[in-house]
Amino acid sequence: MERNGTMDNTEKVSVNMNIGTLSQIDLLVDQGFYSNRSDLINQAVREYLNTKQDKIRAEEENYDKWDFFWFMGIRVMLENELEAIKKQGRRKEIRGYGMLIIDESLDDLVMETISAIRVKGKVKCSDRLKKHYQL
Repeated sequence: MERNGTMDNTEKVSVNMNIGTLSQIDLLVDQGFYSNRSDLINQAVREYLNTKQDKIRAEEENYDKWDFFWFMGIRVMLENELEAIKKQGRRKEIRGYGMLIIDESLDDLVMETISAIRVKGKVKCSDRLKKHYQL
């Protein structure tokens, strides 16, 4: 949790743009179409990603066929999911894109059931898990 009790689920991304592109963005911001540069860039990226949803879904389906726990976006690990892995009698790997959140109360169960954690993004967990999984 962050200072105000809410989750910080944004990341700063630095992008180099040529002056011509940036001047067009600034014009649209000054005309009131967007509140700032970030607002325009975020909307443009979301609209572009919407055009690629079929490719994203196809990739998600490929990951679902593998024998590891996969996610995209913000994912909170739940005790019942870890217990289900434990009942299978083997360990699984967690892979994903985005933010993985693991409550400290689950540390022992995570270390018992999860062989590795590979996340492109952020992992919010105890220092104990960070050290154990070299995060």
